[in-house]
Amino acid sequence: MSKLVIVESPAKAKTIKKYLGSGYDVIASMGHVRDLPKSRLGVDVKHEFKPKYEIIKGKEELVDKIKKAAEKSDYVYLATDPDREGEAISWHLAYILGLDPNEPNRVTFNEITKNTVQNGIKNPRTIDMKLVNAQQCRRLLDRIVGYRLSPFVSQKIRRGLSAGRVQSVAVRVICDREEEIRAFVPEEYWTIEGKFIPKGERKAFSAQFYGDADGKIQISDKAQSDAILAELDGAEFTVAGIKKGTRKKTPAPPFITSTLQQEASRKLNFQSRRTMKVAQELYEGVEIEGMGAVGIITYMRTDSLRISDDARNEGTDYILKRWGEKYLPAKPYNFKTKAGAQDGHEAIRPTMPSLDPESIKDSLTSDQYKLYKLIWSRFTASLMAQCIHNTVSVDISGGRYLFKASGYTVKFDGYTVLYEESKDDDEENGGALPPLEEGMPLKVKELTGTQHFTQPPARYTEATLIKALEENGIGRPSTYATIITTVVGREYVAREGKSLVPTELGEIVNKLLKERFSKIVNLKFTAGMERNLDGIADGSKEWIETLGEFYGDFEKNLSEVKKAMEGIDMKIPDEETDIVCEKCGRKMVIKTGRYGKFIACPGFPECRNIKKIVQEIDADCPKCGGKVVIKKSKRGKVFYGCSNYPDCDFVSWDQPTREKCPQCGRILYKKQTKKINKLYCAEKECGYSVNLDENGEKAQ
Repeated sequence: MSKLVIVESPAKAKTIKKYLGSGYDVIASMGHVRDLPKSRLGVDVKHEFKPKYEIIKGKEELVDKIKKAAEKSDYVYLATDPDREGEAISWHLAYILGLDPNEPNRVTFNEITKNTVQNGIKNPRTIDMKLVNAQQCRRLLDRIVGYRLSPFVSQKIRRGLSAGRVQSVAVRVICDREEEIRAFVPEEYWTIEGKFIPKGERKAFSAQFYGDADGKIQISDKAQSDAILAELDGAEFTVAGIKKGTRKKTPAPPFITSTLQQEASRKLNFQSRRTMKVAQELYEGVEIEGMGAVGIITYMRTDSLRISDDARNEGTDYILKRWGEKYLPAKPYNFKTKAGAQDGHEAIRPTMPSLDPESIKDSLTSDQYKLYKLIWSRFTASLMAQCIHNTVSVDISGGRYLFKASGYTVKFDGYTVLYEESKDDDEENGGALPPLEEGMPLKVKELTGTQHFTQPPARYTEATLIKALEENGIGRPSTYATIITTVVGREYVAREGKSLVPTELGEIVNKLLKERFSKIVNLKFTAGMERNLDGIADGSKEWIETLGEFYGDFEKNLSEVKKAMEGIDMKIPDEETDIVCEKCGRKMVIKTGRYGKFIACPGFPECRNIKKIVQEIDADCPKCGGKVVIKKSKRGKVFYGCSNYPDCDFVSWDQPTREKCPQCGRILYKKQTKKINKLYCAEKECGYSVNLDENGEKAQ
C-alpha cells in the first residue's frame, strides 16, 4: 500500500521520510494552501460569519500536485504542526482533497524523532474541530477588524494604513510607556559610600550609608549629605554586627516560547522572528553528521513547563556522567505551568538530551548552534542541583550612624556550572568580603557623597515587550514574533538599538484608536478575547457566538465614530527636505505611499515632480568616484550601484568600502552571508581576504 503524509515544510518532509521508509511518500504544503481572499472581506457577517475561503494565489500548481499525489495513494495522513494553526491547515487540506472529516487521518509530532514519528503514524486521530474553530475565530476576528477599521484609519490619517486587533494593543503598550517617560519628573537623591580597611588588611571594602538607630535615612540633597559627612568626620568606625547564612538559588525552568524569545534577545541579540525561524529549523530537522536529518528540539510553540519522564531520565543520566551525583537535586523540581496555559505540548527541550552542542557544532549553522546551545543548556541546568552561596551582611557603626555591607562566596556552583538566566534589570551582587569580627575597628579610607536622579521607566525591548504581553494575556506563543514584526513593518514602531520606540505615525494612530475605539486597544478586553479563543479550543464556548458578541458592538462603535468624525482629519505634516524642486523652486517633502517613502513637490497637483529616496553608503564608486547608493532588485535583494547611473554602470552584490587592499591598493568589498563575513579584494590576481567577527572587526 502507498501512503501519503502531508507536512508543512520540505525540511520536515525530508526528516520524516527518513523515519517512515519506502512505503510512504511525504510532501510539503508550504504552510497554508487556503485562506480568505486578499481583495475583499471574505466573511458573510449576515449569515453566521460564513468564511469564503479560496486557494491562495500562487499555490494552485502546488495544490494540483498534492491532489495528484493523494489520488495515487491508498491513505493520506495530515501531519502539519501540532497547534491550532497546524490543525486548521490539515482541515483545509482535508476539504481540498475530499477526505472524510470523521476518518482518523490526523497525526501530530511534538518532536521529529524516529520513535515519535512512527508512533504518531500508528495512532492517528480525527481532526479536532475545536482547535480549527479557535483558529477560524481568531482569523475572522482579525479580518473583520482589519478590513472594517483600516480604511477608516487610512481616510483620517494617511492612505495605506492598517489597524490590527492585537497589533494595535502592542502599539498602545509601547506608546503608553513613551508617555510615562515624557511625563517623568526626575527627583534628586544622594548616597554616601564608605571604603573601610580592616585591621591587618591592605585592601578596602565598600559599605553603603544606611541611617541611624531609628531606621533608614533618605538623603535628598547636597546640604543633607554634607551635614552627615561633616558629622562623620573623625568618627571611629567599628563592626557593630555580623550575620552569616546561606542562600540557595534554584535553576530556571526549561524554555517556553516567550522565555526562549526573551533569553535569545538578551543573550544572543536575536530578534524574535529570527529566534522562531531558527527554532523551526531545529524542530523540523537538520543534517547531523553520522545521523542524517534529525529534529533536535521539541515543538517550539508552547506555554507548558511539562517534560517527559524519558527526557528527564536521559538528561539526569548525562548530568551524572559528566558532573557527578552531587550535581543532581535530592528530588526533581516541579515547575508549575502558569494558570490559563494551553499546556498542549512539552516545554522546549532537546529531543536527545545526551546530544551536547559541541558534539554537533560542525553540522549546524552559527545561528542554529547558538540557539541549540541555549535550549540544551537551559533544559540541562533545569535538572541540576541548586547553587549555594555563603552570605554575610555586616553593620558598621560610626558615631550615631550606620553603614551596611553584604557579600557572598560560592559554596557550591550547582547548575551555574552550565547556565545562568539573564535579567532585564541589573541586579546588585556583592562580592566576597574580607574576614571580619564583631567589635573590630575599621580604618576609613574615604567617605564619598554622590548625587543621583531617579530614572524614568526603560523603553521596551523585544524581550520586555514579550514579557509584558504575556503577563497581560495578550497574544499566544505562536503570535509574539508576528506582532512585533508587523508593528515595525507598518512603521508604527521603530528600533533604536534594542529599544522599541513609537514613531510619530504610530502615536497618531494610537491616539485615534484610544480616543475612538477604546475597546479595541483595551488590554483587559483583548486578554478576555484570548480566553474566549481558549474556551473555543477546549469546547466550552461557541465560535459563532463569540464572533457575534464582538461584531455587534464593534460595528455600532465604528458607525458612531464615522458620524462623529465627519470632516475631521488627523493628517501627519510632511517632512520638509533641503532638496529644491528643479521644476518650480519649492522645497520638496518626504511622503509615504503604498510602496514606501518618496520625495515629492508640495505644489501637487500643479507640480507633479517626484523622486526616489536614495540611501548613500560611505564609499566612492571604484569606476568614476561618484557616490555609491543602495538599490534593490525586482525580488527585493539589496545590491550596490553608482549614483551617476546611467553614465556609470558600476554595480555589485557586495558592499564596497573605503578601506584599501594592503596588497594592491584597490578598494575592499564586504561580503556577508549566513556563513561568510569577510573583507576581500575583487581583483583575482590579488586574492586578499580577511574574516570579520560579529562586530565587523577584523578577526584575530
